[in-house]
Amino acid sequence: MTEKNYFDSLNKAFVTTRKQSHEVCRTFTRSPSKGNLKRLKGLFKSCGEQVMIEAGFHCDYGSQLSVGERSFINIHCTVLDSPLDACPIMIGRDCLIGPNVQFLAVSHAVEPQLRLEKGNYCAPIVVGHNVWIGAGVIILAGVTVGDNAVIGAGSVVTKDVAAETIVAGNPATLIKKIDMKLD
Repeated sequence: MTEKNYFDSLNKAFVTTRKQSHEVCRTFTRSPSKGNLKRLKGLFKSCGEQVMIEAGFHCDYGSQLSVGERSFINIHCTVLDSPLDACPIMIGRDCLIGPNVQFLAVSHAVEPQLRLEKGNYCAPIVVGHNVWIGAGVIILAGVTVGDNAVIGAGSVVTKDVAAETIVAGNPATLIKKIDMKLD
């Protein structure tokens, strides 16, 4: 990852913002009312109409998260996001996101000496339109998922997923291409 994708998550301003976002998420989980859902969506960079989010949603910042119209996010979704413009998480229109899905756009240095600095690295995650992400899927930093793709439950997505394909496994691999012909 490039240096521009590095950030110090222990920076006082980031800690304050993260605490505020966590409180909004906790409040929504305790009471998933329309008002608390509106506050949760207010954290996001953008959120389309008719987006449904179930209780248990968690994000660190939300400011770089975009969710397209009519998408559904099931219970206990975790979004480890970054406050950096260079690392958005974008979820397209009409997506179905199963329970316990994790979007992990933030990670730590692999080199032990750099890891001692406690900094974070991030990369964007982009999910196309009409994507179905099964229960328990983990999507790692830097991944793009193409339109109409399906990711099988429990998969760990470490590389891009082509449009109109089904992938599954750890790491997720191609199962088959989806025939897009309508009879």
